[in-house]
Amino acid sequence: MGAPAIRHRGNNEHSSGRCGLAPAAPLRRIWAVAGSLLLSGCMVGPDFEPPLPPDVSGYTPQAGLRPAMASEITGSASQRFVDGLEIGGQWWREFNSPQINAFVEEAVHNHPTVRAAQYALRAARETALQTRGALAPQIAGVGSATRQQVPAAAGGTTGAPSIYNLYYATVNVSYTLDVFGGLRRQVESAEALAQYRRFEMEATYLALTANVVTSAISDASLRAQIAASQAIIKAQTDQLQRVQRQFEVGANSQAEVLAQRATLAQTQATLPPLQKQLAQGRNQLMAYLGRLPSQDRGESVNLSSLRLPRKLPVSLPAHLVRQRPDIRQAEATLHQAAALVGVNIANLLPQFTITPSAGTDALTVGQLFTPQSAAFTLAANLGQKLVDGGQAYRTKEASVASFEQDYALYQGTIITAFQNVADALRAVQFDAATLRAQSLAEKAALDSLTMAQEQFKSGAIGYAIIITAQQTYQNAVILRIQAQAMRYADTVALFQALGGGWWHRFDETREAFPRNGGYFQGPDGPALSATRDGVINEPAPSPAPDPEMERPR
Repeated sequence: MGAPAIRHRGNNEHSSGRCGLAPAAPLRRIWAVAGSLLLSGCMVGPDFEPPLPPDVSGYTPQAGLRPAMASEITGSASQRFVDGLEIGGQWWREFNSPQINAFVEEAVHNHPTVRAAQYALRAARETALQTRGALAPQIAGVGSATRQQVPAAAGGTTGAPSIYNLYYATVNVSYTLDVFGGLRRQVESAEALAQYRRFEMEATYLALTANVVTSAISDASLRAQIAASQAIIKAQTDQLQRVQRQFEVGANSQAEVLAQRATLAQTQATLPPLQKQLAQGRNQLMAYLGRLPSQDRGESVNLSSLRLPRKLPVSLPAHLVRQRPDIRQAEATLHQAAALVGVNIANLLPQFTITPSAGTDALTVGQLFTPQSAAFTLAANLGQKLVDGGQAYRTKEASVASFEQDYALYQGTIITAFQNVADALRAVQFDAATLRAQSLAEKAALDSLTMAQEQFKSGAIGYAIIITAQQTYQNAVILRIQAQAMRYADTVALFQALGGGWWHRFDETREAFPRNGGYFQGPDGPALSATRDGVINEPAPSPAPDPEMERPR
C-alpha cells in the first residue's frame, strides 16, 4: 500500500502544500513573502493523493483458481472465475428470479436506512456548499430613516425646537484574504465529508441488497429442508404402519415397532427448529423490505428455480480499492484528515481581512445619493496570536496524529477487503466440492436404504440396520439442500466483496430523489454520478442499459 500523504520531517515541521512555507517559519519571513502570497493564493498543508493500491497480482497464494465443479442437480452448475470481468449494476438479476428482483426493488424503495443515508449525503453536500461560501465577500446593506427633535436650548438659542430628518444608507463588505489556504482547506474537508457520505450510502445500498438476496436464498433453503423433512416423516410414518401390521400378525417383534416409532419421533423433532428459523428469517426479510412482520404476504423463492451464474468476476486488485464503498469511505476520511491538517497549519499563521464600507448621509431622500453625501471607509486587519499557551500548535499536532490514525484504519480496511474477496473465492471453490460430495452421499444413502429394506424383507438383516439407513438418508438430504443453498450465498458474497457494481448502476430516473421518484430515491438535489471516481455534485449520465455479464449458454 502507498505511503501516507504526510511524512514527518522533524518535531515541528510537516508538509506545507503549495506554499513552500513551514508553519514554524520566523515572522520576518512571513512578512517578506506576504505580498507574493496575496497574489499566488498558496495553500499550506498536504495536498492529498489517494494511497497506492497493494502491489499484489491476486487474492490467494495460488496463481489461479480452479473452476468450481459441477454435479447433476439444480444449483450445481460449474462456475468459472474470469479475471477482469465487470460486475453488473444489478448483479442479483444473474440468479434469474423475478421474485428476488421484486424483493430488492421494494427494499431499496422502502428501507429507512437507505433514506437516512441519502439525507446524510444531502446534508454533507449542503454543508460543503455553505463552507465554500466563506471564500466569497460577505456583503450587508443597512438603511435607516430618523426624525429627530432637538430643543432650542441645546443649541444656545431661544424659540421653537428644531425638527429634522436624517436618512442613512450604507453597504458593508467583509472579505477574508485566504492567503495561506485555510478556508480552502476547510472547503476541501467538507467536500471530503460529502464523499464519505456518498460512499456510506453506497455501502448501505450494497449491504441491503446483499442481505435481501441472501435472506431470500436462506428462506428458500429452509422451505426445501422442511419439505424434505415432511416427506421423510411421511415415509417413516408409512413404514411404522407396516411394521405395526407385521407385529400384529406375529411377523416381527415389538422392539422393531418401538425402534421405528422412536426414529419417527426424532425426525418429527427436527421440524420445529426449522420452522422457527423460517419464521425468524421471514421477520428479518420483512424488515429488509421495510415491512412489519404482520405485513408478510407470503412471497417466496423456490430454490430449484434459481440459476447459478456460470462466469464469476474477479476484479484486479488495483481496481478493488476503487470499487469497494468501505475503502472509498476510508479514503474520504483520510482526505478529510489531511485537509484538517492544512486548516490547523493555517491557523498558526496571520489572518488577513479587509472591511470596506460605503454609505451616504442626507437630510432629505433626494440628497441621499448625491456625491456630497457620500462617505466611505477602508480598513485592513491582520490578526496573529502571539501567545496562546501552545494551543494552536498542539491542535495542529493532534490533527497530524489523527491523520496517522486514519491512515492505519485505511490500511486495516484494505486488509479486510482483500480477506473478504479471498474468503469468497475459496468459499465458491470449496463449497462446490462440498455440494458434489453431499450429492453423492445423498444418492449413496438412498441406495443403501433401498437395499436395506429389500434385505430386511427377505430376512437377511435386522431392523436396526433399517433405522440407521433411514437416519443416514435424512441427514444426507438436509446437508445436500444446505450445500446447494450455500453455493448461491457464496456467489452473493463474492459480488458483495467485489463492491457490487455500483459504478455500473443507473437508477430508473436521472434525478433519483423523492420529488421525482426513482429506483434508488434520495433527497432532492443533483443525481449521483455512476462513475468509478464518484465526483461530488456531478450530474448523472443519461440512462443506459447496464453492461450485462456474459450469460451461460
